[in-house]
Amino acid sequence: MSSVAVLTQESFNEHRSGLVAEQAGGEHELWSSSAGDEEAPAYKDAFPPLPEKAASPEGTQEPVNAWTSKIRPLKSSVITQVFHVPLEERKYKDINQFGEGDQAKVCVDIMHKTGAHLELSMAKDQGLSIMVSGKLDAVMKARKEIVSRLQTQASATVAIPKEHHRFVIGKNGEKLQELELKTATKIQIPRPDDPSNHIKISGTKEGLEKAKHEILLISAEQDKRAVERVNIDKVFHPFITGAYNKLVADMMQETGARINVPPPSVNKTEIVITGEKEQVALAVAMIKKIYEGKKNATTIAVEVKKSQHKYVIGPKGNTLQEILEKTGVSVEIPPPDSNSETVILRGEPDRLGQALTEVYAKANSYTVSSVVAPSWLHRFIIGKKGQNLAKITQQMPKVHIEFTEGEDKITLEGPTKDMQMVQSQMEAIVTDLVSRMDYMEISVDPRFHRHLIGKGGANINRIKDLHKVSVRIPPDNEKSHLIRIEGDPQGVQEASKELLELASRMENERTKDLIIEQRFHRAIIGQKGEKIKDVRDKFPEVIINFPDPAAKSDIVQLRGPRNEVEKCSKFMAKMVADMVENGFFLSVPIFKQFHKNIIGKGGANIKKIREETNTRIDLPAENSNSEMIVITGKKENCEAARIRILSIQKELANITEMEVSIPSKLHNSLIGSKGRFVRSIMEECGGVHIHFPTEGSGIDTVTIRGPAEEVEKAKKQLLSLAQDKQTKSHTAELKAKPEYHKFLIGKGGGNIRKVRDSTGARIIFPTLDDEDQELITVVGTEEAVREAQKELEELIKSLDNVVEDVMNVDPKHHRYFVARRGQVLRDIADEYGGVMVSFPRSGANSDKVTLKGAKDCVEAAKKRMLEIIEDLDAQVTMECVIPQKFHRSIMGPKGSRIQGITRDHNVQIKFPERVDAPPAEAAVQENGEANGEMVEEPAAPVDPTAPKKCDVIVLSGRKERCEAAVEALKALVPVTTEVEVPFELHRYIIGQKGSGIRKMMDEFEVNIQVPAPELQSDIISITGLANHLDRAKEGLLERVKELTAEQEDRSLRSFKLTITVDPKYHPKIIGRKGAKITNIRTEHDVNIQFPDKNDDNQDQITITGYEHKATAARDAIQAIVDELEEMISEDITLDARVHARIIGARGKGIRKIMDEFKVDLRFPQPGAADPNQVFVTGRPELVDEAIDHLLNLEEEYMADVNENESKMTYMKPTGDRGASSMDEGGRERGSSKGFVVREAPWQTGSEKAPDMSSSEDFPSFGAPVAATNKASPWGPKRF
Repeated sequence: MSSVAVLTQESFNEHRSGLVAEQAGGEHELWSSSAGDEEAPAYKDAFPPLPEKAASPEGTQEPVNAWTSKIRPLKSSVITQVFHVPLEERKYKDINQFGEGDQAKVCVDIMHKTGAHLELSMAKDQGLSIMVSGKLDAVMKARKEIVSRLQTQASATVAIPKEHHRFVIGKNGEKLQELELKTATKIQIPRPDDPSNHIKISGTKEGLEKAKHEILLISAEQDKRAVERVNIDKVFHPFITGAYNKLVADMMQETGARINVPPPSVNKTEIVITGEKEQVALAVAMIKKIYEGKKNATTIAVEVKKSQHKYVIGPKGNTLQEILEKTGVSVEIPPPDSNSETVILRGEPDRLGQALTEVYAKANSYTVSSVVAPSWLHRFIIGKKGQNLAKITQQMPKVHIEFTEGEDKITLEGPTKDMQMVQSQMEAIVTDLVSRMDYMEISVDPRFHRHLIGKGGANINRIKDLHKVSVRIPPDNEKSHLIRIEGDPQGVQEASKELLELASRMENERTKDLIIEQRFHRAIIGQKGEKIKDVRDKFPEVIINFPDPAAKSDIVQLRGPRNEVEKCSKFMAKMVADMVENGFFLSVPIFKQFHKNIIGKGGANIKKIREETNTRIDLPAENSNSEMIVITGKKENCEAARIRILSIQKELANITEMEVSIPSKLHNSLIGSKGRFVRSIMEECGGVHIHFPTEGSGIDTVTIRGPAEEVEKAKKQLLSLAQDKQTKSHTAELKAKPEYHKFLIGKGGGNIRKVRDSTGARIIFPTLDDEDQELITVVGTEEAVREAQKELEELIKSLDNVVEDVMNVDPKHHRYFVARRGQVLRDIADEYGGVMVSFPRSGANSDKVTLKGAKDCVEAAKKRMLEIIEDLDAQVTMECVIPQKFHRSIMGPKGSRIQGITRDHNVQIKFPERVDAPPAEAAVQENGEANGEMVEEPAAPVDPTAPKKCDVIVLSGRKERCEAAVEALKALVPVTTEVEVPFELHRYIIGQKGSGIRKMMDEFEVNIQVPAPELQSDIISITGLANHLDRAKEGLLERVKELTAEQEDRSLRSFKLTITVDPKYHPKIIGRKGAKITNIRTEHDVNIQFPDKNDDNQDQITITGYEHKATAARDAIQAIVDELEEMISEDITLDARVHARIIGARGKGIRKIMDEFKVDLRFPQPGAADPNQVFVTGRPELVDEAIDHLLNLEEEYMADVNENESKMTYMKPTGDRGASSMDEGGRERGSSKGFVVREAPWQTGSEKAPDMSSSEDFPSFGAPVAATNKASPWGPKRF
């Protein structure tokens, strides 16, 4: 029987150690503890069974769950309903996933969606019970969701005639939706092209029956109506419909039935008649009668040219109807896709001749001819906006003139009688133009094209106007060198000469970058660009580009002829030197209210100070809280300007600080609720600052700072208010609508000041932070307050007296007032006491605008609107043509750039609708033909010079503002330049995963396009705003310089040196954990490569780096090798039993010896021939010292080993228990019976305790176990 240690503390300790306490005599003896000395515990006591169920202190009780827990009382608005879903109708039947699968997710989703509370439980029959709690509408919504998402839907089909389906659907599907809603079902009706007549219904059983009943009712209603289909050859349909459908309309009116004859374009022979049965029968009889009468009609076939068929057909088939009406003969034209030219006439024999005459007359009424004209002359023939052609087409409106791009001819089409005159006129125009017009193509490098065009097209427009020619420069994306010049022969020659001279000059120009600190850029440019204009006028051939202020760049680029660029560079350098001298600046604090006095009327004061002191003076923005005025210039000039400015302030007011003593107990009442009282004094006294001491400090001193006069005024008001508070202060409150407050105060506080002056009371209006926005407080003596209150109430009463007035506003201005959700009207209402302004509805042709509100407010609002209208009348609309591809770039991120232009220039800018792709080239039309039909008027000719609609940006505002905005828009159009960069550097410019090129694009705000590797091209394209391109190009070239320098440096660093070193020295050169070799690499900045195990040359060490550094590293390695070659290696015999003690824990002992004696120790590997042999390597004298030390250690450690071995002789033999019976001291553990129990299962039965050494009873994880039917006291085996 297997056993374990006794379960008492003492016996447990004995079992762990296997030892018995020492005897009193000091003898060391092992003894075994016997469990039999004490009575063994019973099995049930040692291993008590698990409790069956925890008993409730109050007796038995049901398990607590959602159904048995006490439900708290619910409000009357909450209801509870229980739904049961049988197993066969459940959508989700996976029992193992109950509470965590799709079913639970659906329930949680229903709870979130409806707000109802759901609880689920599973019945024994696997049916699902759902308890839904919540408000009635939430429960109903939840019920609908449960039925549709957790319960399978029943379905049924109902068959009704196919023609009744449309009555079930109803107009726009309304009947079907109503039916689904009424029956709570889903009804699927087959598509018209589906031959099935079965309608599928899904939903609850009750809903299914109800829906079927409703559908059958609809079908029964329609059964009372009849439908008849009559097949009659298509050629006889015109006789049934009659000319212009008059005959069929008469039949429908006579019979009351509806007759549907397929149109000529639909190749169907079936005529459908619907209506009451008697009506249908009568209509069918009439149709068949007509058919029988025309069935044997005579036909004749004639040949008419295919191009003339459309003239026989006429606009929308009107000519065919006309012939049918006149002669009663039907004319059959072959379809457009047919090559046949045969036209068939069908009708009575005596009328065919007349019809044939009509056909030939119509066919020959139009003629097609052409005029030879070179394609480049076409736009001159058309004229500006089609003016030349308009003269001809106005005289002969029925003649169609067509120009085809790339073809040297013009096609004319129209009535025969008009064609000869039109053709002669066109030939005369062509002859005239050919005699006096010429064209020429010149080749110019594309990178100069934008310079030839000039800023805003200035250069090219000048050349066009001067020489009266047309110049076509290809767009950037074409990369074409050819520029085409067309016009008068002499003008063409002169324009080409001038363009070639400009291009030649550009080839000889030079670009130079000046480094000028950004803070000087504004000064160089000057106000409104005056200074830089002078520089440009002085050097007209030099183009000066300043960087964008946001880029914070110091590079100013000059481009032009070499000599001129050098002169301009020196001139600007001198300007900068002067500015550096004048770069001193200082700040002067000036009271905000005196800034306008310092500026003076029309800026006279500030301009005078600037001119006389030669300084720049910058004042803070009007809406800024800053009081600092900044003066820039020479130091002595700045000081002079400062004195002048301070003297103006001193003359205007003496800024002073005054202290007033007011009892601290009155401070809170003077400050007022949220500072209302004191704020009103500060505002009234020119913005003086009043400072009260901290509450509770007991200090009476109040400080007032500001202009002397205002300080004195504030002091008097404070003291007066304090006296009133102490004696006879009185406060009254009244209410007025917040929209009246602005009007009560008046412009600049004029209205309220009158009330204050006349009554002596202080009137305080609420601030935005106050809770009650209607409350107005009046403070002062009782009499003053009473009078002020009376005046204010009269004003408020007059405001409440609403009047209505009408004014006339031109409808073209209505949109301005109501745009942006009526923002302008809201502003007027806020400013003028909530006046309501009503404009007529959109589409109503009225100019009457109604204003409703207080009389004074209405008058003021009316005056303001008239001012706005006057301003609107001065506005103009201007077009700016910019290719659509640039629009997104111009708009900027989230429209920021265009918003800035709109705001800065106060204009409205409208971009055209975006056209994603150019429309397909329209098919050639003859005389306005479209889809086989005739249009009444010929299409207007398109002017090829006219801009595309998608390129036109419309601006509206005052003329001068629109012009400035157009310039600003054109300045935002991106341009492209090319930079030549050696192909081998491209991958370094791109960088790892494109990081390098992304950084440059972000820094310079441009797009950089590197050609594909397979192109092997050196050209890199840069696209962006013109003022960004120069910086980007310079940055790219600077990067190229850096990369070139890096390449050269890499070449120098690639010097290789090889040194031969015996492999046995390699570990010594490397050092412990690579310390030595790392030190050499770092010190000499080289790479040192040792041979791999498989290399043939195991003694070769390679050094890579700069030549002089590689040589130094080689010398350092050689010095180590020389030192190693001087060392000796001796072997000594050390007993293997002491090796572990000498090495120490984790090699700590051996490292200490090696560091102390500067030697290397090598102990034998396990399994070595001589386990006692140890090698000592190092300098001779150090090796001897190390060997002596090791031998001494061996002697010391061997004494301990011998002592332990002598103790082992007293220990009892271990028998066959093996090494596991020895304790840590090498002593044998005593035998033990282990843990013994009574009445164990294996003792009472025939079974034995499981054998712990048996792999069957205690298998390893993953080990296969043979199957066995043997029962076990530990329970059934599950493996």
